[in-house]
Amino acid sequence: IHGCPPATIVTIDEESLNGTVLVENMQINGRADDPGRTISLTLLNNYDYWVILDAGRQRLFLNSTGRILDRDPPSSITTIVVQVECTNQLVGTVILHEVRIVVRDRNDNTPVFQQSRYYVTVNELTPVGTTIFSGFSGSNGAIDIDDGPNGQVEYGIQYNSNDPLSNRTVRVSNTLSGTIVLAERLNYEERTRYLVIIQANDRAPYPGSRRTATMTMTLDVLDGDDLGPMFLPCVLVSNTQDCSPVNYRAAIKELTDPNKLNPLNVTPPIRSIDQDRNIQPPSDRPKILFSILVGQPTAYRDYFFLNQSTAELRLLQPVRRDLYQSFSLVIKAEQDNGHPLPAFANLYIEVLDENNLAPYFQRTFYQGYVSEASPVGTTISASANLTGPLGIIALDSDIEETKDPQLKITLNNLTSIFSLTTSGITRFLTLLQPLDREKQFTYTFTMVASDGVQQSMPVTVSILVIDANDNTPMFSQVSYSVEVFTNMQPGETVLQLSAHDADEGLNGEVTYSILAGEQGDFVINNRTGRITIAPGITLTVGRSYTLTVKASDNALEADRRSSITTVYIEVLPPNNQSPPRFPLQTYSLEISEAMRIGAILLNLQATDREMDPITYQIVSGDVQQVFNLSRTIGLLLLAKPLDRETTDQYRLIVTASDGHPGGVSTATVSIVVTDVNDNDPVFDLTLQRNFTVQEEQTNVFVGQVRATDLDAGQNGEVHYRLLTNMALFTINSNGSIYTAVPLDREKRNMYDLMVEASDGAVDPRRTTITLLVEVTDINDNSPVFSQASYIVNVTENTPSGTVILQLQAFDADLDSNVTYLIKTKAARQLFSVNPLTGALSVLQAMDYEVLQAEMGAVYTFEVEALDQGGVLPPGIDVTLTCTKGTVITTVLAKDQDPPGTAASRVRYRVDHDQSPYSGSLFDVNEDSGRITTKVNLNEVPGTTFKLVVVAFDDGEPVKTNTTLVEITVLQPSRIPVFSEEEYRFPPVSETAPVGFAVGIILATAINTTVFYSIVGGNDDGKFVLSNRTGVIYTAKLLDYEEVTSYVLRVQADPLAIILANLRTPSKTNTAKVFISVQDENDHPPVFTKKLYIGGVAEDTKTFTSVLKVEATDKDTGNYSKMAYRLIIPPTAEGQDSFVVEQYTGIIKSAIMYRNMRRSYFKFQVIATDNYGRGLSGSAEVVVSVVNALDMQVVVSNVPPSVVEENKEQLIGILERYVQDQIPGAKVIVESIGPRRHGDGYELEDYTKSDLMVYAIDPLTNRAISRQELFKFLDGKLLDINKEFQPYLGQGGRILEIRSPDVVASVKKAAQAVGYTEGALLALAIIIVLCCIPAILIVMVTYKQRQAECAKTARIQMALPPGKSAPAPVALTTTTTDTGILIWLMSSNPAVFVMLHGTLYWAAWICVTVYA
Repeated sequence: IHGCPPATIVTIDEESLNGTVLVENMQINGRADDPGRTISLTLLNNYDYWVILDAGRQRLFLNSTGRILDRDPPSSITTIVVQVECTNQLVGTVILHEVRIVVRDRNDNTPVFQQSRYYVTVNELTPVGTTIFSGFSGSNGAIDIDDGPNGQVEYGIQYNSNDPLSNRTVRVSNTLSGTIVLAERLNYEERTRYLVIIQANDRAPYPGSRRTATMTMTLDVLDGDDLGPMFLPCVLVSNTQDCSPVNYRAAIKELTDPNKLNPLNVTPPIRSIDQDRNIQPPSDRPKILFSILVGQPTAYRDYFFLNQSTAELRLLQPVRRDLYQSFSLVIKAEQDNGHPLPAFANLYIEVLDENNLAPYFQRTFYQGYVSEASPVGTTISASANLTGPLGIIALDSDIEETKDPQLKITLNNLTSIFSLTTSGITRFLTLLQPLDREKQFTYTFTMVASDGVQQSMPVTVSILVIDANDNTPMFSQVSYSVEVFTNMQPGETVLQLSAHDADEGLNGEVTYSILAGEQGDFVINNRTGRITIAPGITLTVGRSYTLTVKASDNALEADRRSSITTVYIEVLPPNNQSPPRFPLQTYSLEISEAMRIGAILLNLQATDREMDPITYQIVSGDVQQVFNLSRTIGLLLLAKPLDRETTDQYRLIVTASDGHPGGVSTATVSIVVTDVNDNDPVFDLTLQRNFTVQEEQTNVFVGQVRATDLDAGQNGEVHYRLLTNMALFTINSNGSIYTAVPLDREKRNMYDLMVEASDGAVDPRRTTITLLVEVTDINDNSPVFSQASYIVNVTENTPSGTVILQLQAFDADLDSNVTYLIKTKAARQLFSVNPLTGALSVLQAMDYEVLQAEMGAVYTFEVEALDQGGVLPPGIDVTLTCTKGTVITTVLAKDQDPPGTAASRVRYRVDHDQSPYSGSLFDVNEDSGRITTKVNLNEVPGTTFKLVVVAFDDGEPVKTNTTLVEITVLQPSRIPVFSEEEYRFPPVSETAPVGFAVGIILATAINTTVFYSIVGGNDDGKFVLSNRTGVIYTAKLLDYEEVTSYVLRVQADPLAIILANLRTPSKTNTAKVFISVQDENDHPPVFTKKLYIGGVAEDTKTFTSVLKVEATDKDTGNYSKMAYRLIIPPTAEGQDSFVVEQYTGIIKSAIMYRNMRRSYFKFQVIATDNYGRGLSGSAEVVVSVVNALDMQVVVSNVPPSVVEENKEQLIGILERYVQDQIPGAKVIVESIGPRRHGDGYELEDYTKSDLMVYAIDPLTNRAISRQELFKFLDGKLLDINKEFQPYLGQGGRILEIRSPDVVASVKKAAQAVGYTEGALLALAIIIVLCCIPAILIVMVTYKQRQAECAKTARIQMALPPGKSAPAPVALTTTTTDTGILIWLMSSNPAVFVMLHGTLYWAAWICVTVYA
C-alpha cells in the first residue's frame, strides 16, 4: 500500500445530524471496489457503531439513528476513535489507520441555580461597597454543563420593573464569582425588604447565542442604631414624616413645699422612645438617659432635678415668684451606648402666684355699634354716633395693670363675622363680613379671657347694627273709605292711619301730613297718623271728602323717603235708634276648676244710647246651668262646681235686650277651665311587667312603662325615674328602660326595678310600680380547670387505655357543653383525652428507659377545655399579596393586678428569639396587641408562619406570658373581590321601616361561596347585612336629627373560612358603603313659650307691632321654615283684632281699641312648618288693652338712644322687681323718647329720656294699676339703679318715676279750679242744686234736635237730584246759665275727682247725662 497515512483527526459538532460526513477521503492509495480492487477496508473498534464506512469512496459517516450525539452529561461523548484496517490484496500486507473524531461543544444548555431562593440579611448601617453575598462559589451558585466558554457562568443584576428601588441597591462586583456588594445605603425605617433579580449567563463567544437564568434574592434589612431617641408625643409636620418640636409645660405654686408637689405634673408627661425599635437581639438595644441641657434663668439647677432614667421632674426647694416667674429649660434624651444621638425638647415651668387669680374683664357687658353700610375691616364703635372705637379691656391681677397681660381672648361664636385684635391691653373688634340690619339688627356673643391656666367669667358683647335709610314708609292699603256722622264732635277720631318703615330711629320714624282734600274740616296728628275732626267744625249730611295723605320718614332731607294714600270720607246722619251694645263682641275667660261657687267671673254690662233698662240672659252653651247671669246688672257668676276633666271649656251665648223690637244684641263668652292638680298618675297595667335583657350589653332596650294623668298642662305631664338600681338602668322621658352598664348574669341574674311616675306640678303627685328584669346568658366565659397544672405519676408498662387522670373544667355560662382536647400535637401519640368526660388515658405502654433517653423521664404537655363543641381554629389566615401594615388579628391578655397600677398595664412584643423569620415579617402593636404585616408579603400559598407573642406588664418584677399565633397564606383566587371599592346608595328616608332594603353589594371569588359581614361603622346596629345575598337592610328606625349619614365598612370572606371562625384581611375583600339619611318632616314646630303676654294701648296705630312669637323645628331645610297664623274670634264688624306677619311671627294690631281699657284678647297662634304645608304647633297669646292711666314713666339722665339700645336688659330688671310682688308679671314698653317737662310737658330734653312702661298681671290678664306699679318700682329705686348702672354707663341713673303727661295734666286742671277744700265743697253743692234742671234741659234739647234731624233726612230724600236741603236748624241758639254750668263741668271733669261720697257721684251723673 502506498502513501497510507498513519492516522486521521477530524472534528464534529455535538447533536450533528445522522449521516454527517466525518471524513471525506482517507487518501489511501489503492482501489477498494471492484473491478480492479487492490485494497480492502474494514472498520475496527467502532464503539457503539457511531461510524459508518463507505469503502469504495474511502468516506466515513456519522451514525446517530434514533439518538443524539451529546457531548454533555450524562452521555459525555467527547471523542470517537475507530481504526480502519487496510489489506493489500496483492501482497496480503495489513496496515491499521486510526481515525480520531473529536466532538465539538455547542451552547445548548442554560445555567441552572442550585437554590430556588437566596436570602441575605444586611444591617442598615452596613457601608456602601461592603460585600453582602459571596455564596455563589462551589455548587451553591449556577452551573452550566456545557464546555468551555459555553459552560463558564458570569453573574449580573436584572432590572426588576416591579421593584425599581432594588435595582440600584446592590451591584455585582465580580461577575465570575457573583460577589454582591452594597451600592446604596439602606434605611430600615423606610424599607425592610428588597427583591433583587440575579441573572446568570454563560460566556458563549457569540453574545446572541448566550443562555440566561434568573433567580430572586430576598434582601432583608436589619434595624441598626442610626436613629436616636424621640420625644413624645410626635405630631407630624404636614406632608412629612418629621415630628414637630415638643413643648412640655408644668406649673408650680410659689413657696410650696416640694414634698407636696413632687414629682411635678408635666403636660404631656415627658417620654421618649428609641426610633430604632427592632434592633436585634433586644439586649443590644440602648437605654435612654434624660438630662437638663440648659435653661433660663441659670439658677434652675438649684430648683429642679430630672431623673436620668425615668424623666421624673422634681422640685428641690420652694420658689419665690418675686424672683422667678418662669423657667425655660431645654431637656435632652440620649442613648447610653456611647452613640448618644441626642434629641431635645423644651420644658416651660410657670411659677404661679400663691393667691393666683383668674383674668377678668373691666366690664360685664359691652355694647358696640356699626353701620349696616360699613365696609369689611371697620372697627366696631362704642357709641351710636360711631365716633370712637369699642375698647375691650381684660386684665390679670397677677400682672401689673400697665403691662399687657398677653391673655388669649376667644369668642364663643360669630367668629366668621367679627374678629378681635390679638394683643394689647385694649383690644378692638373688627368687621369680617358686610351686614344687613333688616335681616339681623343685633349680634350677641360671649368672650372668655385665658392666661393659659385659668379662665375669666364670660362677658357678653352685643353689637347693634345702625340703620341706613333704605326703606320707604308704606301704608297697609292704597286707599281707605270711612263714614262719619254729623253728631261727631271736634277732636273725635275719624281714621287711624299707620305706615310702616322697616328702618329704625329717625329713618324709621314716620311723619304724617294731609296734602289736599281736607277743606279745613279734618286734621291729622303728624306723629300718630290719627285723622280727627278739626276744632269748631260741624259736619253736614251728604258731604264727601277725598284726602291725600303723605307718610314720610325723618331722615335728612336729601335721603328722605315718602309714600301717599287716599282717604275717602262720607258724612251720614246720626243713628238714634240702636240696641244695647256690649263693650266686646267676644269675651275670653280662664277660671280654675277649684273656683268657689258664687264667685263673680265677668262683668257683661252693656250700654244703651237711649238709656233704656237692659235685661241679660244666657241663651245657649250652659245646658247644666253651671253659670248664673244676673238679669239686671249683667254679672256672670259661678253656680255649680267645675270639673275640668269632665268639661274643660264652655262657649256661652249671652244677650242684652232693651225691650224694644230689634233691641237685642249678642255676645260670646268663651270660658276655659284651667286645671288644678287633683289626679295621680296611673300606670297602664296591661303592659308587660316582666322583662328579659341579654348580659354584657350597654344601652340595650329592656322594656317600657306608660302612665297617664288626667290633669292638664304641667299637672298632666308625666315624668319617670328609677328608685332602685339607678346605676345599672336608665329610663327616658317616654318610659323606655335601657341598661346603663353591661350586666353580668354570673354575678346576678334578676333585678327588681321600682319605677316612679310623677306629674309636673310644683308639689307633684306620685305613683310607683315594680318591674322584674331577668338577665339572659351569653357565652362570655371560658372554661376554667379545677387546677392550673396537674402532676401525674405513671408506672412504666401501664396498659394502653388506662385512665391516669380525670380532668375537670367549669364554665360559668349556662349550657356551656365543655369539651377537652390535647393541645400539644406530639403528646397525642402517647395520650388521649375523652372530649366529653375529660378522662386522660395512655395510648401505649411506655418504657421508662426509652423515654429517658429520648425526651427525659418527665413529659409535659397542654390540654385545652373548650365551650364550642371541641372545634379549635387552626390559625390566622393572611392573603398572598398582603400589603405592609395590613391588620391580621389582635391578641389580648388580661392582668389581675389592681386597675390603674403599673403592674396592670399589659403590653406586647414579638419574641424574635423563638420566631426570628416570622418576626421580620410581622409585628405586634405594643399597646393594642394588633398584629400587622411589616413588609409586603409575597409568599407561596400554603406557607404557615409561627409567631410567638409575649405579653408583659410594667410591674416590679416584670411578669410575662406567651402565646403562639399561626398565620397561613391563602391562594389569592379564593379571596373575594368586591365589584366596587365604594358603594353609594340613594338616600334612605328617616321614616323608612325596619327591614327596608337600602342597597346591595357584590363580591366574587373562584369556586367560593361568599359570606358578607359588616365590620365597621355600625356600632349602634342601625343596619343589618344579609350574609348570603349582600343586601343591606335597616335594622332600626333612622333619625336624621341624630345622624345624617353613615359609612359602613363591609367585608366578604370565603364561607369555609368563616365556619372555621377565621378572617382573611385584604384590600380587595373590604369596601366602604356610604348611606345618607333623607330628612322627613317628622317633628312639629315647638314655640319658645307656651303663653305669650303682650299689651296694646287704646290709641295704638293699626298694624303696630305688639309682640313677636317664635317656633323652632328640629327638622332641616323647608321643614324648619315656619308660616304663622292666628285663630282669633272676629269683632262685631267682622274684623280681626290682630294679624300676624306670616313668616316673621310678628303680631300686629288690626283695629282701634278705643274705650276698651281693662279688657283683653286671648287667642291662639299656629306655626306650620314647610312654609305652611306641614306639621303644626300652637301657643296661647294674651293681649291686654291699656291706656295712659295704667302707665308709669321712668325718667333717666341718659339720652333715649342709650335706653333704646339696652331696652331688653333694662326691662328685664324692672320685670324682675315687679315679679317679686306679682309672679309671672310682664313689663311692656309703650314708648321711649326725650324727657318731657314744663307746665304742659310741651318741652323736650334729648339729653334725658322718658321710658313709659306698664305691667300685665298673668292671673287677671289686665294691667296692674298705675299706683301699684309705682309702689313696686319706686320702693326699690336704689337697687334698680345699681343694676341699671352697667347699661346706662358711668353716672347713668333713674331720676324719678312719675305719672304720664295726661294724668298729670288732669291733676293740674283740678288744681286750677280751686286751691281750698272749702271752694271745692261749695262748687259741688252748686252742681247738685243745678243737676235736676240741667237734666231736664238736656232731655228737651235732645228730643228737639232728634226731630229736626229726622225732618231734614226726609226732606233730603224727597228732593230731586241736584237740589240741596235747607240748612238745619241750630239747636243751641239759646244757652241758659245751667247749660253754661254743665259745659263747665263737662270741660273740667277732673274737678270731681277731688270730691268725696255723694257729692262726687251726683256731679259725675250730671256730667255723664249732659255728655
